[in-house]
Amino acid sequence: MANCNLANAKKAKNDEFYTQYSDIQKEIEAYLEFNPDVFRGKIVYCNCDDPFESNFFRYFVLNFNKLGLKRLITTSYKPSPVANTQLGLFGDDKTLTKSKGRPKITANKFVINEVHDIDGDGEFNLKDVATQLKTNKHNEWTPLGCDGDFRSDESVDLLEQSDIAVTNPPFSLFRTYIKQLVDHGKKFLIIGNMNAITYKEVFPLLKDNKVWLGVNNGPKVYQAPVTYEQKNIYVGTDGKKYAKMGNTGWFTNLDHGRRHQPLPLMTTEDNLKFSKHKEIKGKSAYVRYDNYDAIEVPFTDAIPKDYDGIMGVPISFLDKYNPDQFQIIGYEKSYDLRTKTYPKQLQISKSGKKSKVTKLNDGAAIKVSAPPVGMTYYVVDDEYYAQAYKRIFIRHKKKL
Repeated sequence: MANCNLANAKKAKNDEFYTQYSDIQKEIEAYLEFNPDVFRGKIVYCNCDDPFESNFFRYFVLNFNKLGLKRLITTSYKPSPVANTQLGLFGDDKTLTKSKGRPKITANKFVINEVHDIDGDGEFNLKDVATQLKTNKHNEWTPLGCDGDFRSDESVDLLEQSDIAVTNPPFSLFRTYIKQLVDHGKKFLIIGNMNAITYKEVFPLLKDNKVWLGVNNGPKVYQAPVTYEQKNIYVGTDGKKYAKMGNTGWFTNLDHGRRHQPLPLMTTEDNLKFSKHKEIKGKSAYVRYDNYDAIEVPFTDAIPKDYDGIMGVPISFLDKYNPDQFQIIGYEKSYDLRTKTYPKQLQISKSGKKSKVTKLNDGAAIKVSAPPVGMTYYVVDDEYYAQAYKRIFIRHKKKL
């Protein structure tokens, strides 16, 4: 009997978005370019994916032979509104017959061991998979004992059998999910919010070069849950809801070519003369933080190649991070790097609202000569401070 008691687990929020097929294809092809055999002979597990809705399942089952997979396992979470009823998501508009023994209102497990043209039309497609699943030929379609939560005994057992996990886990459970993968020593390629970079469970993995960002990070459009209501939602021509999200990225420990490409940089002097950023061009120097022994570099392409000290850069730097070129020292909550702390501050928001806070101690602070216009600032002992948003501290790697 599987353990269905997850009393200590957080309740997942309504944040399970479906990744588009083209985004999955584009990302995985980048790894195949670097290593054509990265998936060959491997068991891939998509443990947050209902095959009737997931483009991860679609991609891997349609490319099963091309990738050389040994097995594809997918598990769904709770009942899908279309699971076991629609063949439409398998490339047909017919309704599957609810045959005896098939799961009806439950989470499902799909195990694909073999794919080939089964209906004799000369090509392999999702309709062939549906036929194989219905007749149990070489592949398996069975109900799970629990709700399909990736933390359940059933799901963990399947994870232990697998080599690579590939999915889009619920963003609200990202910390728990990536920790599970690392604890079990699995390879993975997953999607998460870019702010996860500074999670205490994630940043040490990035710092120690155990996890890195994938290739195609940045704005993406996801299919949204039907109950999701936010400003970034729109309805597509297919009648489905979509959400454009600009702060998501791939997290992985699979190697790819971009992370070995050196970032082209200019000297400090050339940046001050030729930078395309008005915040850099024409200034006399890069600003030094008041509470960290580092300089502020607000743009990744403005990193000076001739500065040997520590630099604070945006989290988007990790999209260009080459471990052979840079060393990650810490981030704004690496308090062991902090050189000073502040007493309680007066925070003045963009709207002019005043409040007593201690937030200045939670990031890299910059002393300014006057209250900055159009941004939140802080006052300590009649001196003014601004705070840089989510900075990672890096330095150039010394050549041996």
